Amino acid sequence: MAPASPRLPLALKLLLTAFLAVMVPVYYQNYGPTNFLYFCDIALLLCFISLWTERALPASMAAVGILLPQALWCLDFLGELVGVHLVGLTAYMFDPNRSLFLRGLSFFHGWLPFLLVFLVKRLGYDRRALGAWTGLGWALCLGAYFFLPPAGTVMADPKIPVNINYVFGFDDAKAQTWLPGPVYLLGWMATLFVVCYLPTHLLLRKVFRQPAPPASATVAPAAAELA
Repeated sequence: MAPASPRLPLALKLLLTAFLAVMVPVYYQNYGPTNFLYFCDIALLLCFISLWTERALPASMAAVGILLPQALWCLDFLGELVGVHLVGLTAYMFDPNRSLFLRGLSFFHGWLPFLLVFLVKRLGYDRRALGAWTGLGWALCLGAYFFLPPAGTVMADPKIPVNINYVFGFDDAKAQTWLPGPVYLLGWMATLFVVCYLPTHLLLRKVFRQPAPPASATVAPAAAELA
């Protein structure tokens, strides 16, 4: 039996690999290793895994986690571009203290959601993604809250991120004060699930088919019938 042909273009795999080969060391040098704990960076790495393995679960997880936030990123960037301030997610894209090259790499926030939709369309949407991403996202929130610099921390290099994944509020310059920190954190984690993850999961489940079973799972019953 001839091996199944790849469902994803080799050119796309090589293109994303080349992008990561540039982005990862540049981000590491400028932003430090903790920058890779942002939801969007984790989603980009899951996208890379899904491209090369052609497994639906990594792409499905990333789609559940970041499609809505990245859509907001795109809207915020377009707003800043025409002088309309929305939520300030993309203010760093207009920071003259960051090189154009460094800011240009961050444009992956704009094309990543479209790539994820393409992958889910090709590979199918794995229903396990909601639980898998929720567990991962909540673990990232807890790790950022207990082990990483909180909002308002003055870093030797101002490009090093603080308040990763907004676990101390939406202002990196100071932590929110209208709720006790742990209460805010639990509320933020619940909000991510109810407002972001669950609706995206329900939409993807409705729009896209489930992944095709592995080839071995379809060959085995056929072989049993012939026996």
